[in-house]
Amino acid sequence: MEKKSFYSNHRSKLQDIWLIPAIIVTIFIGKSIAEKGIATGFIFLILPFAVGYFVMIFFRPRIGIIGFLIYCFVMPYIGKHVSGLQVGLGIEALLFTTLFAVIFYQTNRFRKRHLNNDLVWMSIAWMILTFLQIGNPERPSILGWVYEMRSSTLYWVLTVVLSFQLLNKRTDINLFLNIIIILSLIGALYGMKQLYLGVDAAEHQWLEEGGKKTHILFGKLRIFSYYFDAAQFGASQGHLAIVCIILATGPYSLLKKAWYGIAGLLIFYGMLISGTRGALFAVVGGGLMFLILIKQTEILIVGAIVGFGFIGILKYTTIGNGNAEIVRLRSSLDPKDASLQVRLMNQELLRNYLSTKPFGTGVGTMGQWGTKFNADKYISQIPPDSLYVKIWGMYGIIGFIMWFGIMLYITGKSAGIIWLTRDPILKNQLIALCGGSTGILLCSYGNEVLNTMPTSAIVYMSWVLIWLSPRWDIPAPKTEPVVPKNPKRLNEYDYSA
Repeated sequence: MEKKSFYSNHRSKLQDIWLIPAIIVTIFIGKSIAEKGIATGFIFLILPFAVGYFVMIFFRPRIGIIGFLIYCFVMPYIGKHVSGLQVGLGIEALLFTTLFAVIFYQTNRFRKRHLNNDLVWMSIAWMILTFLQIGNPERPSILGWVYEMRSSTLYWVLTVVLSFQLLNKRTDINLFLNIIIILSLIGALYGMKQLYLGVDAAEHQWLEEGGKKTHILFGKLRIFSYYFDAAQFGASQGHLAIVCIILATGPYSLLKKAWYGIAGLLIFYGMLISGTRGALFAVVGGGLMFLILIKQTEILIVGAIVGFGFIGILKYTTIGNGNAEIVRLRSSLDPKDASLQVRLMNQELLRNYLSTKPFGTGVGTMGQWGTKFNADKYISQIPPDSLYVKIWGMYGIIGFIMWFGIMLYITGKSAGIIWLTRDPILKNQLIALCGGSTGILLCSYGNEVLNTMPTSAIVYMSWVLIWLSPRWDIPAPKTEPVVPKNPKRLNEYDYSA
């Protein structure tokens, strides 16, 4: 048998022509790994699986929205460990791929009427206002608008629309809770690893490149786990801590109560080691909402006493001052705190500057993108330090009133839906979701957390699950009509009973 050789009989011609692109690709991969590190090789390793996953989304769009939720947790970790990778684009890739799958594949299975509700229309109204901000008289940079619009509007609209289409089963609320609790618990454990064993090489480099300015205070590391930063880590941990604590009070088995309770305590500890003072208000706000929604006066009174007692201990005593985390948490209740005074001064500057700008200075003029793309604007030099302040600066008082009104409406209607829920297990889950979301809304006054992943995805999907919950509730009991003893005297009986 003639042996097959690399070259054909004509030495100038390769027998297997496909080897040429294979060799070129191999050289390119090798060069990339040599220049950018082994993490780049990991990207090439998972690339075929990623392509396969995106193809699967067109056959089962549900895995797209679930993958999006998981990716929002791990995205910051990937960004820190793979230098130069635009991890934020992965969110758009997942959301738009899932949207196209919903539109073009098995369209008869998805109902447009499910989108005809106030939650969707409010998100669209906010998107319209954001697009109108392109014409802001201050003429902000269009690139700044594009980058800011993604987190402030685009993710909101797409997440709500896709969740209404794809999270349409009773078991989806259980799946959602399991995913966010497990990933948050892993985040807390990873944060403990950073605290007791130290950060890895990539995280150390991130700190040296500027992160240590805000993450090393008085020689002590503020833990950020695999989140974007310590502020987001702390707020998210506070959010999920109160969710777990509320679930632990539900009508479940002892084993399940223990799972929620232990997870809640560990995640609460994750909040403490983050050094994020504002995260306390996520727990306080969520706990207060829980006490209101259970509609039990005795528990409300006891819970209020315990809650105010805890706050009183932090504010008026020195108990726990030997612990740095408690000391920093205590400073969040000090009205003379230097950080708070600086924020109040910045807000006074904004109040004077925005007095003649009812529509603000435009989307993308404050915060990270304001500094990068609108450095010539006076407002870009003022740190917002708050989602409320940032929206006020970018959209003006008119936009802020609209946004705050939407938030209040969503919170109020969520409470109304929960009050009418009859299924005790479902009601407990909804209270946990509503309490957590309300806590984040309150927490966003001190930090810009609602517009940052994974908190954004969790809150938006929580809203949708609350809106969908009436279809999963126990049917209302039917009342039997009163049958008259004498049919001839119908007017004597009330059939509305």
